[in-house]
Amino acid sequence: MLAFASVPYRHFESGAWWLASAAMDRADDLQLAFDTSARAAELALAHFESGVSATMKADGTPVTEADRAVERLLRETLSEARPDDAFLGEELGRLGQSDRVWILDPIDGTSFFSWGDPNWRVQIALEVHGTTEVALVTAPALRRCWWATRGGGSFESSWPREDTQTRRLKVSTTSTLAEAMLGAVDDESRARLPPSAARAPATPVPPVELVRGKIDAFLAECCHIWDHAPWVLLVEEAGGRFTDRTGGRSSDKGGGLYSNASLHSQLLAALQYPARP
Repeated sequence: MLAFASVPYRHFESGAWWLASAAMDRADDLQLAFDTSARAAELALAHFESGVSATMKADGTPVTEADRAVERLLRETLSEARPDDAFLGEELGRLGQSDRVWILDPIDGTSFFSWGDPNWRVQIALEVHGTTEVALVTAPALRRCWWATRGGGSFESSWPREDTQTRRLKVSTTSTLAEAMLGAVDDESRARLPPSAARAPATPVPPVELVRGKIDAFLAECCHIWDHAPWVLLVEEAGGRFTDRTGGRSSDKGGGLYSNASLHSQLLAALQYPARP
């Protein structure tokens, strides 16, 4: 019999209350993300269906009027519900100082968006005390969405969401490189992958194939925190792992290696991670 008697009951009561409170907070945050993303997705879809043209920002990446309009809507809606929270977005930068930061990519895949290709997404992540706790990715033109909460699992459903169309996501269980299917963000990264493993066909959103268990790993040494924050949590909650280019698990280090848990250590060794000090 376990010896609970040596610890006062109030300690368990307090701990249980804290865990329950945190879970309720994350559930509320996830619902807020759903509600906010639904509005943003409808606005983005309206722009997409009417057609938009892209211009180049100073960093050489494309932007449309829809990117800015969707991010403004995301910020306004979230700030009404969480006035003390901070924001970090691709188009409008950082606003506020808080332990709670909403990380926003109003249209991930702007080139696809401007070309009339449906492979673009509205991405939202909530970081609390430096840890991503909520992730939601919505692909309105594909009628799909993906979400995760820390400790709560990863899921995919139709969009708009229907409970009957929701399934839990799990990465693959492939355990040897000889049997693995690996993807990469570009040809340079693809050339660094272990030669014994097969190369996955190019897809617009490889992390989706990873959390579905269709591929075993994906190397993405590029991009920004708003590109990676939702997918790091989605992959981890689907049973996978992520290592950034410095050997940590941060989404703001320019990307890194996503994979199932069984292959991760083998791939880190093959890629000689961390890739830089």
